[in-house]
Order: sequence, then C-alpha cells, then structure tokens
Amino acid sequence: MSVHTERASPGSCDRRRAGGLPGQPPALAAHPRLHTHDLEEARVRIGEVLGAHQVRVANTGAPVDAWLNGFQLESVGLFSFGYGPEVLVTPEVQDSHLLVGMPLVGHVEVSQGRELIECTPKVASVQSLTRPTSIRWAEGKQLIARFGRSAMEAHLGRLIGRRPDRPLTFSLGMDLTRPPARSWRSLVELLRAEAEAGGGMLEQPLAVRQLEGLLMTQLLLTQPSNYSDALSGGWRRVAPPTVKRAVSLIEDHADEPLTVEDIAEAVGVSARALQEGFRRHLEKTPMGYLREVRLERAHAELAVRGPETATVTDVAYRWGFTHLGRFSLAYRQRFGESPSRTLRH
Repeated sequence: MSVHTERASPGSCDRRRAGGLPGQPPALAAHPRLHTHDLEEARVRIGEVLGAHQVRVANTGAPVDAWLNGFQLESVGLFSFGYGPEVLVTPEVQDSHLLVGMPLVGHVEVSQGRELIECTPKVASVQSLTRPTSIRWAEGKQLIARFGRSAMEAHLGRLIGRRPDRPLTFSLGMDLTRPPARSWRSLVELLRAEAEAGGGMLEQPLAVRQLEGLLMTQLLLTQPSNYSDALSGGWRRVAPPTVKRAVSLIEDHADEPLTVEDIAEAVGVSARALQEGFRRHLEKTPMGYLREVRLERAHAELAVRGPETATVTDVAYRWGFTHLGRFSLAYRQRFGESPSRTLRH
C-alpha cells in the first residue's frame, strides 16, 4: 500500500523551506501538498484534507505564509501545517473524521463544548468535531493525525465486542507526558520517521494495517472517551475450542494484515475476551502467537532465498515486522543467528 500524496500548488515559493525552522527541513517535507500566501486558497486546500473550516487572521494585514505537508494511508493520515500569523479557526461540525493536533512550535487554544485547553508540545488536542469547536492558533506549527471516524468506530466495536450505539467522543486534552500517551506518540513518530526517510514499510500492506490498528487501539485505550467504561469492563470467558479456532485462523492467514480485533471478530468474541482466553489456555497473547508463526515463516523464506533475490528488510516487512531492530533480536533469540546470516547461508 503506497501513501497518497499531492504536489504543492503551482504558485508555491521555496517549497523546501515551507513550514521549516531556519536551517531545518519542515515536518514531512518529503510529502509537500501546499505552500501559498493566499489565505482563501489555504483555507480551501487545507479544508479538503483536515475538514472544512473558517479562518481569519487575528492581526489584520499580517502576511500569510501557509503550508501543508503530509500523506493519507487507508484509515490514518499524518499532516503538518501552519498559516504563518496568529489565526482564529472555526471548524465545521462533521462526522467523517477525528483529529489529534500536536503543536511542534508555539501554542494553540482549543475549545470544544464546555472544554477549553491550551496545547503545547506537551499537550495535544483530540478533536471529535461532532460539537462546535473553535481554535486560536498563535504563530507556530502543528502535526495532525487524522483518523477516519467509520474506521475508528469499527475498530472500537471489535475491541468491545459489539457495534457502538452512539458516536465516539474523546476528552479534548491529551497529556503527552503520561506513559500511555508517550507510547501513542512514539507510534506517531515511527510513522513520521518512516515517511520522512522514505523507508519501505509504508509500501507493505501488512505493516501499514498493523501500524494503523496500533495507533487506533492505543488512542482508544489512552484517551478518556464515552466508551472508556466499555473498554475497561469485564468479558465472558473464552472456551478452548474458540482459542483453537483462533490459532488455526492465525496459522492459515499469517501472511495477511491480521489484528487481534480481526481474529476476535472472526471467532465471535471481543478482543479483550480473546486475549484473556489466550493467556489462560496458551500463556501468551494472540499477537505473541502470531509473531511466533511469522518468525517461523520469515526464517523459512530467508533460508531458501539468497541476497540476490531478497533482503532482510523486505522479508521482515512482508511478515509484518515493522521494527527491524526488534525483529533481528527476536530472530536471533529464536534461531541462534542473525537474519542476514540465514539469508547468506
């Protein structure tokens, strides 16, 4: 699966520096989409990606230097943008997506319903956008994670074992210094680094699907929402035959973009129930068992291929290992040698 990008507008000037600090490239510079000094063009083009909104410059006459970089995967997009001067933004109420805004430089005041927060590089905003929202954005730059609402709510349904009966809404402020939020932010940075470095992971459907699932799961478990009680609630016990069916499904489809939610849905239980069943009957997690199967398959492929026809990176990504260092460590612990040695011999 390749990322969807767009060329910067023809009227752009100095695209390489748009949004960047002096002497530094801008965030997601490898994926430019817009650079303009026209406020209306910026409003329309940014709105096409992040949602329709109204915007006005706080200090009339201040020059606009708007830019937008980023890309869209299947369910998750990652973008960075700025307007230049201080602006007042009013997003339109909509139900197509959710946004997590993370200031890189500067600060942002966000109000949504009765909540009002000040965002900095240590505090993100989680904008459900189903309620009126207003944003006062001092000169700065933001990283925005965009989640399709239908995909997020379907993912939520797989986690709790039932279809959500009301729209998902999050608390507005996310403290990025808390350990669960730091873990979520590290996943965002993995996605950002891979996009900026032009690595091969984003071309592998299995790796992309897993990373998108991790981003959604971690956000749902980290940030308080109107489904937090359901996500932390109890579950019915899973019998051994159900675990056996899940094991067979994993072994038969290990080369596909499986998530624990997919497996749970296929065998008719919630993700939390399936995890509890695996721990009780197999003393491991579903994803732990899937990793073992994939390690075996990766080892078998490396053993019959050669450096002329394959690379360790390609094989690792093909079998869903998105972190090459952890793959190499797990491989060495399991087989007593490095993946590259297996490939050479």
